[in-house]
Amino acid sequence: MSANLKSYIQKSMGFKKEVKPLLHETYSSSLIDWMKEHAFRLNVEPLTFYLAEEFGFCYGVDRAVELAYESRKMFADKKIFLTSEIIHNPRVNAVLREKGIEFLSLNNEKLVEDNFKQIQSDDVVIIPAFGTTTQELDKLRDIGCTLVDTTCGSVMNVWKRVSRYGKDGFTAVVHGKYDHEETRATCSRVTQYTHGQYLVVRDLEQARYVCRFILGEINKETLLSYFSKEALSPNFDPDRDLKKIGCANQTTMLSSDSIEIADRIQEAMVKRYGRENIDQHFRHFDTICSATQERQDAVRKLIEQKMDLYLVIGGFNSSNTGHLVEMASEYGPAFHIQDPSDVISKDEIRHKLPYVKDIHITRDWLPKGRVKIGVTAGASSPNRVIEEVMKRVIEAAELRMPPFVSTALSEGKS
Repeated sequence: MSANLKSYIQKSMGFKKEVKPLLHETYSSSLIDWMKEHAFRLNVEPLTFYLAEEFGFCYGVDRAVELAYESRKMFADKKIFLTSEIIHNPRVNAVLREKGIEFLSLNNEKLVEDNFKQIQSDDVVIIPAFGTTTQELDKLRDIGCTLVDTTCGSVMNVWKRVSRYGKDGFTAVVHGKYDHEETRATCSRVTQYTHGQYLVVRDLEQARYVCRFILGEINKETLLSYFSKEALSPNFDPDRDLKKIGCANQTTMLSSDSIEIADRIQEAMVKRYGRENIDQHFRHFDTICSATQERQDAVRKLIEQKMDLYLVIGGFNSSNTGHLVEMASEYGPAFHIQDPSDVISKDEIRHKLPYVKDIHITRDWLPKGRVKIGVTAGASSPNRVIEEVMKRVIEAAELRMPPFVSTALSEGKS
């Protein structure tokens, strides 16, 4: 750790009791608590909402947001920065801005020199749940500011794996999005080592190109032309760097895809080098976080109940939310929305389309008659927003909350 660094904080600063009521007031939901006690279901004839059994804030997000609130309490007279959005949820980030916390970058942007010029040694900088790159961390240490590191433990587990790959001369093939903060941070752990190399593959199709190169079906020029330069480590040479591969993944990717990508690459390496030599050429550890897996499994349970449509709530730039939408959209209309304002009316809904970045308005989204609505949310979505979305749908459909539910909520009963 740099001698210039005043303080490096990763744990509670002793203000949990003080910030807990603030967090509860801002993000909790009596309706969600009620649904958990009533089979995760809410019937508002002719609509029935089916809430996934796992959804919303995960442990890593809870911890990150709590530490940000504690930082504001601990350093009340200090200037506080976040290197980027603490999580991919507009509501949460807006509240932190209201508390006077400034953001150095937005929308997955890389930090540049001008960002660091804003920071003084007396300031406090919060590292978000996604982590930050080793290069950015070194610059912050050189400034000598106080760092509050909220990096998720699951992300740090991936870093340990890819660091080992880099140290042992294995190229890290990372299933992820090369422009995502987490993946950039992960790849930077590989290039700490002199011969550390990485390649980021977005999907099964990109993995197929890697396999084709391993098997000698395409040359390196073809492979390099297929990938963005940002997906490759500097001076990446497929002839040299794809002889020894270690697979890993961004923690929020679709788990089934991550497993299949690793299996396909392993199969190609076996064909190229023989099963007896595979340990010298291939390694793999499943680094999908448990919360991501649980939310994906819960969507599969909703699918088994044959919903008429799905509402998936989360920031439009949230990777794990996007994958929940992709799963659900294979089995019915699935609408990725950020908050209740996206439910324009019973006739129109604003949502992000699966697999692409386009925001779209769909008409006649809510069928007439009895409708089973599956509801879930990404790991960065507060319960309060989920409640507001369901209430907005009820309002848009010109319905009213059942009296017994309203009474229970007003009395604070579960």
